[in-house]
Amino acid sequence: MQVPFLDLNKQNQQIRKELDAAYKRVMDSGWFVTGSELEAFEQEFATFSNVKFCIGVGNGLDALQLLLRAYEVGPNDEVIVPSNTFIATWLAVSQTGAKPVPVEPETTTHNIDPSLIESAITSRTRAIMPVHLYGQPADMDPINKIAEKYGLIIIEDAAQAQGAMYKGQPAGSLGHAAGTSFYPGKNLGAYGDGGAVLTNDVVVAEKVRKLRNYGSKIKYQHDITGFNCRLDEIQAAFLRVKLAVLGQWNNRRREVANLYSELLGDIEGITLPWLKEGCDSVWHLYVIRTKQRDALKEHLASLGIDTVIHYPIPPHLQGCYCEQYSENLPIAEQLAKEVLSLPMSPVLSDKEAGYVASSIRKFIEHR
Repeated sequence: MQVPFLDLNKQNQQIRKELDAAYKRVMDSGWFVTGSELEAFEQEFATFSNVKFCIGVGNGLDALQLLLRAYEVGPNDEVIVPSNTFIATWLAVSQTGAKPVPVEPETTTHNIDPSLIESAITSRTRAIMPVHLYGQPADMDPINKIAEKYGLIIIEDAAQAQGAMYKGQPAGSLGHAAGTSFYPGKNLGAYGDGGAVLTNDVVVAEKVRKLRNYGSKIKYQHDITGFNCRLDEIQAAFLRVKLAVLGQWNNRRREVANLYSELLGDIEGITLPWLKEGCDSVWHLYVIRTKQRDALKEHLASLGIDTVIHYPIPPHLQGCYCEQYSENLPIAEQLAKEVLSLPMSPVLSDKEAGYVASSIRKFIEHR
């Protein structure tokens, strides 16, 4: 049996009629940038995320970088980031001239450990950027308390958590602002790059709207030095279609995750994902840990099962950062050696998930 990590083609077939209608609507309009589709999507996604403002941008990195600039984070500033994350979290900070300051993750959730944040704060710290990794929100209550104590900004990296909940509140509404990504593989994915900023702050929202559009609110009037970071009309139209079924798709991901946990729960040598109380994950990824990771990945590949490592090299060991960060970050480094993401999507069948689980069981039992 062939089990892809993420079958976008099969997923798209479920909404093909609606996607075709959205495409035709945009083509017939003759308007392709910052038009009615984007405005409608921004309103709909803001409502979905329980915030006042959504600003569509070019990608998730743009969303985080523009937010930092809107808060005037720049050279000589520091921003606390997780040591265990995709590198875009760090790059957004670096692009403003500020310094990413890594904090190690919890070994249970793999999200940033709130108990380690305070010791990383200096006189230069301006913001904390927690990442809702794998679809599970970071533990935001203690992070918010620390931010309030030191007068810091909280910018959520919610790229993997569209629809996730923390104590009844949606990811993206848990700090001062949030950036998210609509990369095709995300729970809410576009058909190319895309992203958005979420916030309740009208001043920040207006500044980001200018920053994404050459620093302009009125055509040919440029109030600030801006960028070209806009979300296209066609992507906004497609995202509106997907947003309508996102709740249903996220529920299916939860069913797959529960099935994996049921089938793999008694296997020694495999550490399963762990949910913190009050967190409702949307299971962007189902990540297990094993010291036999590389051998297991190779074994599954030989059986037609596609897996991915999120992430094989921590940011501080990447070529663009390794000379700047000499400290050891042992938890992030250990996770990089052990984590393995199993196939996960809203169109993964019980039979396919069962095949993945039984293949893992057989591998462990015969080692």
